[in-house]
Parts: sequence; C-alpha cells; structure tokens
Amino acid sequence: MRMDHTSQTSRTRRSVLGAGIAAAGSGLLAACSSDGRVHHGSPGAPAANTPDGFVAPSDSEVDAAHPEPVGPLRKHTFTATPTAVELGAGRTFRSWTYQGLLPGREVRITAGDTLSLTLANHLPVATTVHWHGIAIRNDMDGVPGVTQRPVKPGESFDYRFAVPHPGTYWFHPHMGVQLDRGMYAPLIVDDPREPLKYDHEWIIVLDDWIDGVDGSTPDDVLAQLRHGKPAMGHGGEHEGHEDDGQGNGKPDGPLGAGGGALSSAPAQDGKAPSPSPYRGKGPRRLMTGAHSELLGGHAGDVAYPYYLINGRTADDPTQFKAKPGDRIRLRIINAGGESAFRVALGGHELTVTHTDGYPVRPYRTDALVIGMAERYDALITAKSGVFPLVALAEGKKGRAMAVLRTGSGAVPPPSAHPAELDRKVLVSARGLVPDESVAMSHRRYDRLIKITLTGNMKKYDWGIDHKPYDPDVRHTVERGERVRLVVINATDMWHPVHLHGHTYTLAGIDSHGARKDTSILLPHHKMVADFDADNPGLWMLHCHNIYHSESGMMTTLAYRRRRR
Repeated sequence: MRMDHTSQTSRTRRSVLGAGIAAAGSGLLAACSSDGRVHHGSPGAPAANTPDGFVAPSDSEVDAAHPEPVGPLRKHTFTATPTAVELGAGRTFRSWTYQGLLPGREVRITAGDTLSLTLANHLPVATTVHWHGIAIRNDMDGVPGVTQRPVKPGESFDYRFAVPHPGTYWFHPHMGVQLDRGMYAPLIVDDPREPLKYDHEWIIVLDDWIDGVDGSTPDDVLAQLRHGKPAMGHGGEHEGHEDDGQGNGKPDGPLGAGGGALSSAPAQDGKAPSPSPYRGKGPRRLMTGAHSELLGGHAGDVAYPYYLINGRTADDPTQFKAKPGDRIRLRIINAGGESAFRVALGGHELTVTHTDGYPVRPYRTDALVIGMAERYDALITAKSGVFPLVALAEGKKGRAMAVLRTGSGAVPPPSAHPAELDRKVLVSARGLVPDESVAMSHRRYDRLIKITLTGNMKKYDWGIDHKPYDPDVRHTVERGERVRLVVINATDMWHPVHLHGHTYTLAGIDSHGARKDTSILLPHHKMVADFDADNPGLWMLHCHNIYHSESGMMTTLAYRRRRR
C-alpha cells in the first residue's frame, strides 16, 4: 500500500451499453481563434504546463482510456449572455445566463450517446463549462488553466464527449464565482434499461440568488468576505466585468452587464448582513447567526435576498400538475453557491432512489438535506390536492417553494412549512446503500491520500493543508489503483466536497456506502472514500461552496504517466 499526502482520485464505472459506448470523450478539443470561430482537431497550446511524468489533459493515455465514441451524436448550442431575469412577483434583475433562461434549458440524452455542445461566449469576460458528475475525458472538464484555456469573449468552444452513465447531472461555469450568477442547467441522462416505473418527472433546481439585487454581484460578495484580498481559485483576471475585471463594474445603462438591478425588493427573512471592514460597490451581504444542528453548527456567511426553485421565488412559485395516484420522479439539484437546503413535499413521503446520479436501495424519508452541487432522485405517489414543495435554506431561515397541484385549491402561502421538514431527515447520504449494479468490489486500497480542510470564517482563509490553492501542488495516483481518500475537516464549518472525473463510495468499517461525487462533510469530521483510478488526467478536488473554493480550498489530483 502506498501512502501519498500529495495524491489522486477515481470512480468505479457502470457499464451501460458495452465498453465501446461507455467510453467518454471525442479525442478532439476545440481551439478557438480570436474571430470567435471554433476549430476542431489539435488543441493548440496546452491549457497548463503539465510537468514531466504526469498525464496531460489531451495525452495519449487519455485517448486510450476514452476511445472515439460510437453512440448517436446529440448536438446543442448554448450562448452565455448578459440578460434580464424575472424571479417572480415582478422582480427583474440583470445577470448572466445560458440562452436568457433561468435555469438553463434542460439537456437530455441517453447513456451511451455522444454530446456535442458548442458554448458561444457573449459575456464581457472569459468562461468555461464544467460537466458536474460526468466521467468524461480530461480535456472536456472545463477547468481553466488546468484542462482547457478559458473561452474568451466572442469565442466559442466545442465540448464533445460520450456520456457513459445514466443519472441526474448538471453543468455550470468553473471560472471564479460565475456559478453564483444564473449560468447553470440540468443534464439528464436517461437509462435505456430504466428499472423504475413512474408517470412523470419533475426536475427541481434549487438556488440562492444575489446577482443584480441592489447592484450586488458575486464578485463583490467575495471581496467582502475576503476583506478585499484577491481570489485564490480559478477566477483571477478572467473574472468580472469589462470596466475593472473584478465583477464590481457599474451597470452600463438600465440593463448593464455589471449586474445592475432593473427593480428591487426587500430581502427575504434571515439575519441582516453584519458590518464588514471592506465596502464594495454593492450593499453588504455578510450575515451572522446562521446555525444548523444538521450541518454541525455554522451554516453560512452570505445573506442571500432570495431563494429559488426553478428560477422563481416562494411568493410566485412554479406549479407542477399531475393526477392523484400518479407516480412522480423528483430530480433535485442544488445549484446554489453557498446554501444547503432542507427539502420536503407537504403530505408526502419521499423514497430516495439515487444520489449524484447513481442508484441506491430505496430509502424512505420525510425530508432531505442537499448540499451545493449534490443531487437526489426520489419517487412520490401524488395525493389529491395542492401541496407545497419547500426548500428551507438550512440554517439561514429563508426558503424557496414550488407547488404540486393534483386538484383544486389555493396556492400555499410563501411561509408554508410542511410538518415533514421536522420529521425524519436524510443528511450526508447516511444510511444509503448502493444498488448492486453499481456497488464497488471489495478490495484493499493501493494508495492512501490524506488531506485536511483548513481555515476559518473570520479570516476567510480557506485552504487545504493550511495553504491556498497552488496549481503546482498535485496529489499523485496511478491508473489501475484502488485509492482511499481521507478528507479531514479541521474547520468549524461544513463543506460540500467534490471530486471531478470520478465517483467514489463512502467507505464504512464493513461495507461501502452510496456512490457519490459530492458529499457534505461536517465540521471536525472526516470523510473516508474509495475510488478506482480509471480516468487519467488532472482532476480537481475542492469545496463546492463557491466562495470557499475561490478563497483557496481546492487542489489537483494528477495521474502519473505510465512507464513505456
């Protein structure tokens, strides 16, 4: 057994339609020219200088792991653009979205298909797309400076890869704090041999919203949190607005790209922002007193004015219509930047069937807590009436709401609080057992990687092993290894830990838990996760609280090149 305190990642794969179809990637990375055209074939200059001895994102070892896909080609074009978004009750703000929609348009394909999505960047700054939870080839992962060059304003980039595994996924930028704007969308991968029986699907995308409200931007919030210190993640000079490059620009007219509000409204319930020594161009957005026993104490630092389900506030919710007795599959995605949500459907029990895209043995619960970037699928049998689906911003007291309607009746009030929220609650996937079809084999691990999450709320100096993100620090693994990843949370706050390019299984003493790619890690606890190193390249491991990752709580897992 190897023990490497600068080590790497992985996941066991689920075979869907055979090895040829299940391989991910196209072998083609689109290189963009200054005229905005997309060029296919050679990626040109590398995204990052990969040291000798490690697998680069477009290395031959990546090609070998991801043969040319043979599944049907599904083409899409998404445009990242400044736009006005209406959140409900007449509240309209300026933000950045895909195609002017919030959430972005659902992309639905079948496992084994090849996705070809062209991203056209109409923003004033560079951007990328990260395919959250998908085991794709490394040069399609969307990490600027690591797996690809940023897509500059006016340019386009072709993401092309096979999608090997069915499940509920999503995609979003991996540049700075762009995630906390409006650029996110569901990616639903259907199972050609779907074992579940249901009548309808309800895709539920949760979000915490601040962009454009009274001139706020996520970049300004980060500056407040860090007391003006520079970001330490993947933003840097690429993030922000045209005028200053840091996202604190003034709106250029009533619909300015700088995030200015078209109209404003009072914030939802929750603590008022506390004073900060840093005063940015937007209002103070820091909060105190956010506390959750389920999250182990401190719940968050950002006072979001609004919380959304499918882009709408609780006082003007979306409604899902069905018939009494219908079986409905809920696909729940937390696209928020800094908030966990406690989710329940009034009058109904949830039967959890999947987490992070992978099936589990059916698990009954009244409610569940979902951290940033996590996904849960659940089945319900619809009763007759009108029912609130409530997502409490855990520890923050705000809420989002949508409505299930199977009969006549008034829409529940925005303050609706189903009793299920305070009954049996699933947290951190505890108690979930993987379905036999995706359970990892039992074997001794070959390599042990230990990392420690460090930092505190006051200094906002989040990092790993007492250091902020450094692209030259890499944790090594080798292809074919079973890797045990131990993540120790030495901080006083919870963190949603995300691993790119792989899934892992939560390791117990005598058994393996659910397959995951993102997990809630409570303060002063540790996560023990096993994965198979089967996807060569450079992969990020980071906190999915966007303000933590951009403060430095991320690192790189690197595959060592095989000896020839």
